[in-house]
Amino acid sequence: MQKQNGLIFAADLKERRKTLNLTRKISDYIDAVKVNYPLVLSTGAEIISDLSDITDVIADFKLADVPHINSRISKIAFNKGASAVICHAFTGEESLKSCTKTASEFDGEVYSVVNMSHPGSEDVMDSSLPKLCEISKKADIDGVIAPGNQPDKIEMIKNKIDTKILSPGIGAQGGKGKKAISAGADYIIVGRSIYDSTDPVKSAKKIRDNIKMYYSNE
Repeated sequence: MQKQNGLIFAADLKERRKTLNLTRKISDYIDAVKVNYPLVLSTGAEIISDLSDITDVIADFKLADVPHINSRISKIAFNKGASAVICHAFTGEESLKSCTKTASEFDGEVYSVVNMSHPGSEDVMDSSLPKLCEISKKADIDGVIAPGNQPDKIEMIKNKIDTKILSPGIGAQGGKGKKAISAGADYIIVGRSIYDSTDPVKSAKKIRDNIKMYYSNE
């Protein structure tokens, strides 16, 4: 995934046509589209292939299984055209390594979840954050997922593991793109603030422009 805009579109939708049309319209303002289970289970895995003709696709399946199942799911995603998969780190080093090993066969990337943007993440993940970063580092991941609505967590993670940071929680969950980037995020992930907007294209462009404006001042 080549960084041009710093914005990833979270297509947490269920309609194939709407997703494809919207992704095409905003493709100039994003670096990738992130797909989750609602879309894939509703439309089929071929949606990954269809979207990959427009932009890079991140398969956000948050893989959290035994190594051979993680590897099998990752392989399906990459075969369908995904550029990256997202996996949980809490299942341990071997499960995460099964994803990075599979990704290497496709010149793909793996991003591990070390923290999440919803309040429930505090129940377990906060106390495990140092260990999850350690596991991710040992598994040779390409980047991590860190909450954009909690800049302090981004800073903490950046200090523990020197890698790319993708940050959800921007917009609908209260996070601000510039604050996330200032804390160390490389990309922000935005969904509802784009696809629920009365003018999604205008919203995507505005978000991208605000990020570009920040980068230009660095």
